[in-house]
Amino acid sequence: MIDPALAGLFGISFAAATLLPGGSELAFLALLAQGGHSPALLVTVAGAGNVLGSVLNWYLGRGLRHLVGRRWFPVTPAALERGERQFRRYGLWTLLFAWVPVVGDPLTVAAGSLRVPLAPFLLLVTIGKLARYSALALATGPLLGR
Repeated sequence: MIDPALAGLFGISFAAATLLPGGSELAFLALLAQGGHSPALLVTVAGAGNVLGSVLNWYLGRGLRHLVGRRWFPVTPAALERGERQFRRYGLWTLLFAWVPVVGDPLTVAAGSLRVPLAPFLLLVTIGKLARYSALALATGPLLGR
């Protein structure tokens, strides 16, 4: 049976990594504070959802670039240009910061738009996102008595 709390964390983490507004940290920290799941499991579930949300952004950038600028499309030309500029300036390593609010989502769309291969994209985005959730768990662990 699927644990509803973990499914919710996965869904929130997925949505938070897409171009939809929102964050997953509060849900992650709430489940961590409840203590019903191991921190490693929570890091894995939140990280997996967040990485898959970024993969969706990558696909949007890769296949739907021609839609940028349409009123209903969630990526503005300015946001994509900003992401592409940062990506060109700093290269693949910017994907380690795909978790950063505001700039992370356009970076993942830009990576798709600029045809970054999926393997290095996945590796760097996964490292960055798992590091973020791990740091949250480690930083709050002492506060929670762990």
